[in-house]
Amino acid sequence: MKEKIFNKVAKLYGEELAPSLTQDILALVDKWRGHAPSYQSWVDESTAYLITYGDSIRREGEPTLNTMKYFADKYLRGAISNIHILPMFPYTSDDGFSVVDYRKVDPNLGDWKELNELAEHFDLMYDCVINHISKSSDWFQRYLAGDAAYQDYFVESDPSLDYSSVTRPRALPLLTPFTKASGETTHVWTTFSDDQIDINFKSPKVLLESIDILLMYAANGGRSIRLDAIGFIWKVLNTTCIHLEEAHEIIKLWRIVLDDVMPGSLLITETNVPHKENISYFGQGDEAHMVYQFPLPPLTLHAFLSQDSSVLTEWAKGLTNEAMASLQAGSKTTYFNFLASHDGIGVRPTEGILSDDDRHMMCQQVERKGGRVNYKNNGDGTQSPYELNINYLSAITEPEDDTQTKAAKFLAAQSILLSFIGVPAVYYHSFLGSENDVAGMEESGINRRINRKKFSVESLEAELAEQGSLRNNVYSEMVRLLNVRQQQSAFSPSSSQQVLELGDGLFGLQRGEGEKAIRFVVNLSQQAQSVTLNTGGKDLVSDQSFDNQFTLNPYQFVWLTEQ
Repeated sequence: MKEKIFNKVAKLYGEELAPSLTQDILALVDKWRGHAPSYQSWVDESTAYLITYGDSIRREGEPTLNTMKYFADKYLRGAISNIHILPMFPYTSDDGFSVVDYRKVDPNLGDWKELNELAEHFDLMYDCVINHISKSSDWFQRYLAGDAAYQDYFVESDPSLDYSSVTRPRALPLLTPFTKASGETTHVWTTFSDDQIDINFKSPKVLLESIDILLMYAANGGRSIRLDAIGFIWKVLNTTCIHLEEAHEIIKLWRIVLDDVMPGSLLITETNVPHKENISYFGQGDEAHMVYQFPLPPLTLHAFLSQDSSVLTEWAKGLTNEAMASLQAGSKTTYFNFLASHDGIGVRPTEGILSDDDRHMMCQQVERKGGRVNYKNNGDGTQSPYELNINYLSAITEPEDDTQTKAAKFLAAQSILLSFIGVPAVYYHSFLGSENDVAGMEESGINRRINRKKFSVESLEAELAEQGSLRNNVYSEMVRLLNVRQQQSAFSPSSSQQVLELGDGLFGLQRGEGEKAIRFVVNLSQQAQSVTLNTGGKDLVSDQSFDNQFTLNPYQFVWLTEQ
């Protein structure tokens, strides 16, 4: 391991610094070794994530992580294996993504003790929001105060230079001026907002801080670590400042360290960009274990809105070829599949897949259904849609649909998530059958709040118990489907996938081979659809038998096994 670390450090920081920096990293490894559990198994068909905030479900008078443990133990065990807790640190903005202190838990949520208790029955996933930190953080305040130890923690830059080549995810200024205690005005890099100050990874001290933080998370229940906005961590003028080689090398270095200290740990990169750039974070099997499957949410939505699976099918065929090549190479990498998250539905990942007309149609439909569209600057004075802010159930369904139709449409979309090669991750509002929170969006002025409503546990339990309600229908069926799924080895990320071409109103996959294979077919249209397969089979969803020719009702789906 020492040689691997040395080689990475020398590449990033030069031969002269490499020996001492390698020793500093090894000292951190020794500090944390033995504090973190090791996990022997790779992800499999029983792996399913729930994505949630640490305070999504609340009960008066107790830390919200205690409420989360109560709810998870009662409602998630057996269906969900992993819980992704979105940033649970003290923060100042962006619903947690402007972190004040990486090493503390927000006291409203609880402390590391509550997280370790939650980890008794679930593997946990933590966010490492290491591209940027709150301007209220001790690090940045010390920088402004002139503390010599922090002067290289942030990216200072001359505002008179040309930044037109820099990729901008927000329609906001790239540089923000601040006044230091000395009276000097400094301009620092702020990729996402003026409250989120980019951290300078060209500083070896910052690298050491990041490794210590990652190992601390691993030692406190974080089997999976999500690397937020990680493509932006290395800046070089006159480049795009995203996906630079140095960013990849830093992730590979973190992987070397985590693999040694906590075998079986999982790094997941969050890079909301076109597919080819996204999968570059697999490296040669030596970088991220999983990458977010960003095209899946917009392409699934497009298929349902247009009632045409042709684009989704073509994309899935290309992705399947990549996945099969990776499996054959023995690489332990896979896709982190999702349809909804705390963010909106990304539009950029559809570049080169959907036409501008398709994207325009989706924007119009989202706005018609009460959602909003966020835009990004293109660098030439124009703007393009960046994400669609809407609850996924509200996006898939029509406002006038009855409860049964809404549930059927939404579960049909979820069936694609649960069948696709990779690991499924279900956002808590999807698991609980929520719709748009327009009031939350309008009261806050924050578009993403349309899909971030918090619950009191008492009212949520009452709604879940109401037979025939949308929440009851969606939740109970999601639990049932996840329970069925985890009994089928065909749904392992290590099982093969083949795309079935069945016609524009249908989407189909075969997972696995031989007698354990499962053929998945979903009708994503509002008309009945005829299906012809080579053979029939037993449907795990309805427990009925099907011949090789059969009809699927609108939004019906099947998981067919051999009789």
